[in-house]
Amino acid sequence: MRRVRVVGILIAAVAAFAGASFGDDAQVERGKALFGTQGCKLCHSVAGQGNPKGSLDGIGSKSDAKQLRAWLVTPADMAAKAKSDRKPPMKAFDKLPAADLDALVAYLGSLKKT
Repeated sequence: MRRVRVVGILIAAVAAFAGASFGDDAQVERGKALFGTQGCKLCHSVAGQGNPKGSLDGIGSKSDAKQLRAWLVTPADMAAKAKSDRKPPMKAFDKLPAADLDALVAYLGSLKKT
């Protein structure tokens, strides 16, 4: 019986995690700050701020966290999969600490269509 209860708790925890949003408000704000300090606005824009040729408005409605992370870490691979003609693809952010990547993913994921 104890094993059944433990399994039930684990299932509930996984379900809660799966339904969680991209991140809490502090993580989203940290990601927003990193978006500025990492130079993302040179090629991308959000809400009219930055380079309008690369608008990311609504990207959180189009891509999940795994896809967003892949675009940040392996942009050349993702561009090839998307058959993007962007030359060169954006720089890889694979050297950023995991916490910074998590924050950027949380921020980008929060950019939903309204």
